[in-house]
Amino acid sequence: MLCIKNGLVYTIAEKEPFKGDVLIGDGKIRAVGADLEIPEGTEVLDAEGLEVYPGFVEAHCHTGLDGYGIGYEGRDYCELNDLVTPQLRAIDGINPLDPCFQHAREAGVTCIGTGPGSADVLGGTFAAVKTVGKRIDKMVVKYPVAMKCAFGENPKNCYQDKGDTSRMTTAALLRNELFKARAYMEKKEAAGDDVRKQPEFNLKLESLIPVLKKEIPLKAHAHQANDIFTALRIAREFGLDITLEHVTEGHLIADELAGEHVPMAVGPTLTHATKFELQNKSWTTPGVLASMGCQVSIITDAPVIPQEFLPLCAGLAVKAGMDEFDALKAITINPAKHLGVEDRVGSLEVGKDADVVVMSGSPLKVESLVKYVFIDGVMVYQN
Repeated sequence: MLCIKNGLVYTIAEKEPFKGDVLIGDGKIRAVGADLEIPEGTEVLDAEGLEVYPGFVEAHCHTGLDGYGIGYEGRDYCELNDLVTPQLRAIDGINPLDPCFQHAREAGVTCIGTGPGSADVLGGTFAAVKTVGKRIDKMVVKYPVAMKCAFGENPKNCYQDKGDTSRMTTAALLRNELFKARAYMEKKEAAGDDVRKQPEFNLKLESLIPVLKKEIPLKAHAHQANDIFTALRIAREFGLDITLEHVTEGHLIADELAGEHVPMAVGPTLTHATKFELQNKSWTTPGVLASMGCQVSIITDAPVIPQEFLPLCAGLAVKAGMDEFDALKAITINPAKHLGVEDRVGSLEVGKDADVVVMSGSPLKVESLVKYVFIDGVMVYQN
């Protein structure tokens, strides 16, 4: 066992920190509190003068699917020969040996949601994985966590020569595939055990059944306000769960989004506006949405922004007016909820995975140093 002792502990389950200890055993958090009774033989890490946080979590990125310093040969996040690819699975493309995983965990990012990009109307399924390991199957926290879909400029720009030249077409393609999948599912259910009545197997449509059954949400890439509302409209039409990704113009429509009660992942913001739909990008967005009661996660969309800058992005959101505790939640418990893994990660609570970051100060301050990182109770980084 290991006890991280005498640190300023931010559990995130509670707003106020306290000076105390975190007891770790068998990869799990065994106790959190002040002056814990330490079992005999326990290794002690003295965190006097340091701050202790849950491992940071990112709700949306493409880490492991876009090789670091490789270029085209390492790009496995989008299929560019088909507009509709719900059958693609992130875990079949992720490279655990991508140096970006090391960069992430050395910054305290211990769990990420990674998966397909936004070239396709339907891109495939995301996975929640830890940022250490050699074999993706052993890194998975939960799979699948969501089905990626995309609105706006990316599908239009990637498929102008294949029939998707307008936002209306993108929406129609998504609706059409969902209608087909629903009919396929209903035919399967009606057939029961009678194999003669079963529809011919279709991997694309089969892959959408968990979405229609609300076992996983649609993960909707949407920057502009009109695209955000289209995503919500389609989810409502089919009775689907949905998460909103990027939400670049969210601060302009926060009053409307507040009543939707859907998870939102905001970013990447640490870039210039590379396309028209990013023209209203603002560091105020996460803070405005959080102040309206929305569940907000902050994202880098790595490798768009290097994942090690996730805490920096939260700090810049605070500089733009976001409440500090809301910013901490936006890189811990909120993305864990966004991915449906809050029972495992996102806060320092008994029974959760022992993903712990020990720092010289607040992660929201650029001068703070990561001193120790633990994933599943194992030290994976020491500065």
